[in-house]
Amino acid sequence: MENMRTEKDALGEVQVPADKYYGAQTQRAVDNFRIGTEYFPWEFIQSHALVKKAAALTNCSLGLLSPEITQAIVEAADEVISGELSSEFPLVIWQSGSGTQFNMNVNEVIANRASELLGGEKGKKSPVHPNDHVNMAQSTNDTIPASMHITAAVLTCNKLLPELEAMRARFGELSERYAELLKSGRTHLMDATPLTLGQEFSGYEYQLTAAIETINTATNHLFELAIGGTAVGTGLNSHPDYSVRVVEQICELTDMPFKPARNLFAALAAHDAIVELSGALKTLATALMKIANDIRWMGSGPRCGLGELILPGNEPGSSIMPGKINPTQCEMITQIACQVIGNDTTITLANSQGNFELNVFKPLLAYNIIQSINILADGVSSFNENCLDGLQADEERITEHLNNSLMLVTALNRHIGYDKAAQIALKAWREKKTLKQAALELELLTAEQYDNWVRPQDMTQPAL
Repeated sequence: MENMRTEKDALGEVQVPADKYYGAQTQRAVDNFRIGTEYFPWEFIQSHALVKKAAALTNCSLGLLSPEITQAIVEAADEVISGELSSEFPLVIWQSGSGTQFNMNVNEVIANRASELLGGEKGKKSPVHPNDHVNMAQSTNDTIPASMHITAAVLTCNKLLPELEAMRARFGELSERYAELLKSGRTHLMDATPLTLGQEFSGYEYQLTAAIETINTATNHLFELAIGGTAVGTGLNSHPDYSVRVVEQICELTDMPFKPARNLFAALAAHDAIVELSGALKTLATALMKIANDIRWMGSGPRCGLGELILPGNEPGSSIMPGKINPTQCEMITQIACQVIGNDTTITLANSQGNFELNVFKPLLAYNIIQSINILADGVSSFNENCLDGLQADEERITEHLNNSLMLVTALNRHIGYDKAAQIALKAWREKKTLKQAALELELLTAEQYDNWVRPQDMTQPAL
């Protein structure tokens, strides 16, 4: 066939596009798994190429791989990592649950490119073989989970956590800026006792602090790598020193504190660390859902809602209503939160399906955890820049709501008792009067007593 080359694998001949670096096993997967549009994330492909690079360098140092082949594999892997060969990875995640086809896709691309660098031709498996050389001392079953952990750890530490720290800092700044601005609290979406806007923002700041701590704890378990377990965790076909030394190589390449898994059998058969991280991300998602919803509630209006916050106007909000501006950054964050919560359910179910020495939901686990990390990091970054940076309080509207709040009456509990205070609140509400008017008409206290006892500024902290 024109523009095709013939390759052979264990099942026979396969026609492969002549210009492609991938080979027969990748082409079979392209033909057999025409399902959806969920391709392996680029960061995952980069991590897998890094594992191949680390493996080659390690095997060379152990005297198992020649320096010439090692150098060619390293150069080819670097080209993958840099993005030069990004069009060579056509596989969707809906394939073998171990990710065998993906692993072979990476092996074939690196082997063919390495062979080419050494003067060989694509598809000949010489001088560099995808299994014998690129996959030396490895199995899909240990390299895929290693790449999963590397990708998740790198993205979490280098991308997500810095954005969360930036968001926490912004809420810290808002908390200080509005430390003295009194406002009405709300419980059950109804008026409640006063607090300051700064105190409200401090709650968001702490939610992020707790989320960061939880994510950091989960990330610690990602640093354990399954590499060296090969097929079932025994390390068959690898050098006795391979596991420790390949992880040392990965540490050097990533500048991160990876270490060999304490139990390689568990590392291949279960991916509890991914579930733990996903759970931490779900916790973050629920915090972001609450924070974003609060901000859009307080920004609702501008005239017919609460109107206590002024959100940046980033774009027109309606195709029919002129001048309408919507809280789109809040809506974006809440949609991301829903997706992350859904991903966590998928990850939980997928990890529960390990059988004996292998979990066969690895591509799905990788796809979902990477998506959760990426959309959270990108979403938080956008929210920081396009919402929090321009967020302002409408102090006049906040003070108006505070002065109209019936729950200021709570300050009278310890002076006249709950029942009499309730009488005042209900009378003021039913007759559309101020609390002070209702209190004086009921003759439950004097004007001077009311002014001395109902002081919103004294209601934001414990007092006798």
